Amino acid sequence: MNQSVSYEQCLDWLFSRFPAYQNIGAAAYKPGLARVNDLLTILQINPHQIPSIHIAGTNGKGSTAAYCASLLSEKRLKVGLFTSPHIYDFSERIRVNGEPIDQQSVIDFCVRFQQLNSAIDASFFELTFAMALAHFRDQDCDYMVIETGLGGRLDATNILTPKVSVITNISLDHQDLLGDTIEKIAFEKAGIIKQQIPVVIGELTPTTTAIFEHISSNLAAPIYYCEDTPSAVDELPLTGYQKKNFQIAIAALNRIGLECSKEMQQAALNNLYQHTGFFGRLQTICQKPKIIIDVSHNPAGVQHTLPIIEQECRGQLFILYGASNDKDAHEILKLFPKQAKVAACLFSNPRSKNREEWTATGIATIYDHIDTAINAIQEQMQTQDLLWVTGSFFLISDLSTEKKIF
Repeated sequence: MNQSVSYEQCLDWLFSRFPAYQNIGAAAYKPGLARVNDLLTILQINPHQIPSIHIAGTNGKGSTAAYCASLLSEKRLKVGLFTSPHIYDFSERIRVNGEPIDQQSVIDFCVRFQQLNSAIDASFFELTFAMALAHFRDQDCDYMVIETGLGGRLDATNILTPKVSVITNISLDHQDLLGDTIEKIAFEKAGIIKQQIPVVIGELTPTTTAIFEHISSNLAAPIYYCEDTPSAVDELPLTGYQKKNFQIAIAALNRIGLECSKEMQQAALNNLYQHTGFFGRLQTICQKPKIIIDVSHNPAGVQHTLPIIEQECRGQLFILYGASNDKDAHEILKLFPKQAKVAACLFSNPRSKNREEWTATGIATIYDHIDTAINAIQEQMQTQDLLWVTGSFFLISDLSTEKKIF
């Protein structure tokens, strides 16, 4: 690879040379910190150079990361934000004050890595994380907000020693990789708790709280619960789980000594897309009839989101559902209201369930593309009806540009 390669060629190389979880699922998962440590060493990247906030959790970590970044941006700080997966373009994973990494920086990093002729068998995620750290360093960021990829204890991002660790919540997801019980998954997520580093817990449950308190006690890590953090969240236009995620973000900033006034909280919310590029979480893309897109993709996420959807719906509820082939669609379908009109939709990512798999669930209406589906369902809708598009980042990523509203 040389400097004359294109951005597209670099992405092709990244996705082919380093299989991505986004494309092939569990086969791409490479737990452990040894490779990323070696990778950062040969690239001469110090992961502790820039203060960071490290966020794990089953649901809400992307939203919480975006809220943290937006609040920090309102403090006039230069903020690097690392999240995954991307929805439309790879560059979304790595942002500085909302601006995605530029194509030339991606090219330069890939060329540099290849020129090292390293024998390190890095994963796609590890290399992407290293790219983010290098970019944030080169951009002279004041702070980094880093979302774990999968789990916590053995996630590549866990090489960080942050200023504060955050665990949003725990529920069953990725059981084949993280464990088949809440206790096992909580243990993996709690792996981001560090010696004497404060940790903010977003959700109190008897099972997980006991695990978090035991581990934090052993590490002398002060533990805080977001419910104990005063905020103006009840006065902001937030509902359901996003209200909780915003409160978690405020608690995290408080733990690093940054107070968030009511005015600052409102400004961070108003400027969220500008500061972070945040998209696809309970987002309204059409008002009459109302269409809401959301990337909830496991039972807990759907359970948190459904009451909000039902509250917003004034007429017939339509649901367009897409899912990866490693997800148990039956568990999600059981949660949908019986009166809802549910259709399935394929997506272009190779992990999409196929028609045969959807037919086996009993769903009668199956669409090949999200745009076709939305157009067809809109023709059936009255002004007071609501369409909820949900189930996967990959489904939302197929949404055409003209249908997006920011």
